[in-house]
Amino acid sequence: MADDRRTDGDELDRRIAAAKAADERLNGDAHPLDGPAENRGWAMGVEFVGAVIVSGILGYLLDRWLGTRPWGMILFFFLGVATGMVNVYRAISGMGMAIGYKQRGGTPPQGVGYDDEDDD
Repeated sequence: MADDRRTDGDELDRRIAAAKAADERLNGDAHPLDGPAENRGWAMGVEFVGAVIVSGILGYLLDRWLGTRPWGMILFFFLGVATGMVNVYRAISGMGMAIGYKQRGGTPPQGVGYDDEDDD
């Protein structure tokens, strides 16, 4: 009877290990934006609003320092909106925070990359 329990426990351990290995293979490069849709939406919203607020504050401070009110704030507001849109686009398209717009898989998106040939 003890042998039956040991065999069942060993079988269960083997199945759990196989399931964990399969999960790690599928989610090895897990990114915070790869979770449920609600989490992705909140993360993108916070990134967008954060970019607009930070750039607006920088524009306001620049205006106070240079005395150019309201042009710095207006300029930096639109730069913040553009930055927020780029961040959301990168999150949606799967580019994440990879340097050089490389996808997490290691290959650059189509149309982006360097040409090794000389431009003669």
